[in-house]
Amino acid sequence: MKILVAEPLAPAGVELLRAQPGWNIVIADPKTYEADLADADALFVRSAVKVTKQVLEKAPRLKVVGRAGVGVDNVDLDAATSAGVLVMNTPGGNAISVAEHTLALMLSMARSIPDASASTKSGKWEKKKFLGNELRGKTLGVVGLGSIGREVVRRAKAFEMSIVGHDPYVSSQAASDLGISLVTLADLYRRSDFITVHVGLTPETEHMLNAAAFAQMKPGARIVNCARGELVHEKDLLAALTSGHLAGAALDVFEKEPPGEAPLFQIPGVVATPHIAGSTEEAQEIVGVRIVEQVVQYLNGGVALNAVNMPAMSAEQFRTLGPWADLAEKLGFFLSHIAVGNPHTIRIIYSAKLGENNTQLLRNAGIAGVLSRSLEQKANVVNAMQIASRRGFTVVERREARSSYTESIRIEIETDSGIVSAEGAVILNRPRLTQVEGIACEATLTGHLMYSRNDDVPGVIGFVGTVLGKNGINIANFALGRQELATHQKPGHPLTAISIVEIDQPVPDSVVKQLFENKAIRYIHRVTFA
Repeated sequence: MKILVAEPLAPAGVELLRAQPGWNIVIADPKTYEADLADADALFVRSAVKVTKQVLEKAPRLKVVGRAGVGVDNVDLDAATSAGVLVMNTPGGNAISVAEHTLALMLSMARSIPDASASTKSGKWEKKKFLGNELRGKTLGVVGLGSIGREVVRRAKAFEMSIVGHDPYVSSQAASDLGISLVTLADLYRRSDFITVHVGLTPETEHMLNAAAFAQMKPGARIVNCARGELVHEKDLLAALTSGHLAGAALDVFEKEPPGEAPLFQIPGVVATPHIAGSTEEAQEIVGVRIVEQVVQYLNGGVALNAVNMPAMSAEQFRTLGPWADLAEKLGFFLSHIAVGNPHTIRIIYSAKLGENNTQLLRNAGIAGVLSRSLEQKANVVNAMQIASRRGFTVVERREARSSYTESIRIEIETDSGIVSAEGAVILNRPRLTQVEGIACEATLTGHLMYSRNDDVPGVIGFVGTVLGKNGINIANFALGRQELATHQKPGHPLTAISIVEIDQPVPDSVVKQLFENKAIRYIHRVTFA
């Protein structure tokens, strides 16, 4: 078996590879590695090598790509999946390094360390100018409680900080185990003296720290970003710092890298480092050894840890289960947008013959859909169960004998505010929503959807259509459903009705505000499928 190491790897990892009997280890570099692709069984990369479709076509024997690090932006996952190549990374390997850098940046801002150092080195002695602040007694808001966020919490406690957290995918119990309170994002902004973000980049989190967010923060707050540069709207940050509303910002990542002579760098109170939060000798050693251990396990025993693409399946298996996995993922994604509160339990119910199959793929697809909104690590059918377990979720599978359709999948999310459910079926080989919160309502699971729940009284449908039309939003489909009288438990009150409107573009906040002027509408949720 030929193992190709295309970029520098930790010496201990290389030794572990060489210890495998019958393995031919080829140490190359980003400029020469392609010469050895033709008969390579495994490929190790860091970030310099781009594993493109063209590269994969040169490696017909390749079984696995090991990325020594977290991000896999340099690997074409779709092409790898099509080629049957498993891609692995090492999430959490640099968590302590990033967490320590986060605290270092907080201290640098609180004590003006970069400016004080530059002043002293220039021959000045400005003791009075650099009056600082203690971290002790301050409130730290941690957005994202994955492996890095949790390490930040543990270290911040040593500074006697009060800590609040926000993460839609962490249960209240898991937060309690960390010794912190889960709060809404708005409440975190309002209460925190320091705010640090540790989430992945998704359409929902892109530019989450913008003018609207800064306006909600208390005067004098400071922010830290060691995650992704695109999380921060840099022009809005510049305005908030220039106005004096924010006291400081510490950035290790930027919208454009390298950022060059950015206007932000002219603002006192801004600390900047060149994307080095995870760059420590210890972290590089850890991720190098871990990725080797994972690849050895996979090649020797078929155990796939931290895989980031879909596992290889036969054409027959994919033909049978592929559409149902797509349905499960979309049901989970839909529910993740309409659920209220922090979830702790995911239930997946299969009806009829569907439950007789090996449901691991369907289960993981459903969980991945639920978890896919804003995680530092992308959830998929390979890693979904692992992520759910790490975040304190209970996952339950159940089989039922019958449904309104011959075969169907129902997913329930239980949160600290209640239970929400959605059911669907594969119709003409396409996923279709058939029921939401116990109310029959058939709709597609594509494009831009607006889901609403209202009292079943006259005029609501017309009102919704009128408001959308006045705002230039075209309706593609309008699906309706109403609570059955037998399930109505509030005599004298209207039945509950739901609607799922498929529109040609997302509904902005301003239009949602107009819709809520109708008092019969209880809530509205928007869902956009990629």
